[in-house]
Amino acid sequence: MKLEVKKIDATKRELKFEIPKDRISKALDDIYNDIGKVAKVRGYRPGKAPRHIVESEHGRLAQEEMLKKIIPEVYQEALEKENLRPMDYPEINDVSFKDGKLSFTATLDIRPDVKLKTYKGIKVQRKSSQVTDEELNKTLEFFQKGQGGDKAITLDDNFAKGLGYPTLEDFKIFLRRQLEIDKDRQNRLDVENQLIETLLKDSTLAVPASAAQKQLEHLVRENIRHLQNRRVPEEEIKKKDEEMRKNLKPVAERDVKVFLILEKIAELENITVQGEESLPHKVLEFLLKNANWEDAK
Repeated sequence: MKLEVKKIDATKRELKFEIPKDRISKALDDIYNDIGKVAKVRGYRPGKAPRHIVESEHGRLAQEEMLKKIIPEVYQEALEKENLRPMDYPEINDVSFKDGKLSFTATLDIRPDVKLKTYKGIKVQRKSSQVTDEELNKTLEFFQKGQGGDKAITLDDNFAKGLGYPTLEDFKIFLRRQLEIDKDRQNRLDVENQLIETLLKDSTLAVPASAAQKQLEHLVRENIRHLQNRRVPEEEIKKKDEEMRKNLKPVAERDVKVFLILEKIAELENITVQGEESLPHKVLEFLLKNANWEDAK
C-alpha cells in the first residue's frame, strides 16, 4: 500500500491511498467465493456457477463490497502506522478503481497537542450554602403570593396545612433545606466554572474545525428546539439563524477546548469511565478533590 500524508493545518490531515492489484484481487476472490455460495444463477446449483458468470451477474455488488471492506481496513492501518488520533470519521473522496488498482483520499481532523500547566491545586473559592432568614422570608412571600393571588394570606399553620405541612415551622424547615440544596448545587457549578476558566487560561491547543462545527450544529439545534417550545414562528426562527450561529460559534469552540483539555487530563491520570459515566464529569470530580479551596469573602 502506498500512503501519502499531507498536513493541511494544525489539526487537519489529508491521506492519499493507493492499494495494489494483489490486495484488491485477494479481497475480490473472497467476496466472489461468498457470493457464489448463495447466488442464484440460472442453470447452476448454488455454489456451482463458474467464476466468470458470477462476475458478469454480480460484478457491481462485488465491487461495492470490496470498497466497503478495503477502505476502512487500510484507513485503520494508516492511523496506526502514522500514530494519528482522529476526532471523528474521515471524509472519503476521489475514490477510483481502475485497472485493478484502488485509490482514494481521506481527510480528517486529528486530536490536537494539548499543552497544560499544572492542573492540580487550582485555587477555587466556594461560597457558603447557608440560607439567611432574609432569603427564607423572600421565598415564603413568593409562596404566599402564589397561594393568595390578589388576596392577603396570613403566614400561619393553616397556610402551611394548605401546602401539605402540619405547621408553618415544618414548612420553613423543609423550605430552608430545599434552598440550601439549590444553593449548594449552584455553588458547585460556580466552582466547576472557576476550574474550567483556569484550565482554559493555562492551556494551549488548536481547535479542530470539524469538532467545532459539529458542536455548533448541536447548539443550534438545541436553541431552535428552545424557540419552538416557546411557540416562536418558524419564519422568525429562520431569520435568527445567521445571528444565532455567529453568537454560538465561540461557545462551540470553547466547549470543544474544554472537552479536549479534560480528555488530556484523563489520559495523564489514567481516568477511565464505565457504562453511563461521563468522562468530563469524572475528571471534574478529580480536579475538585485536588483543588486548593478557599472560602469566598
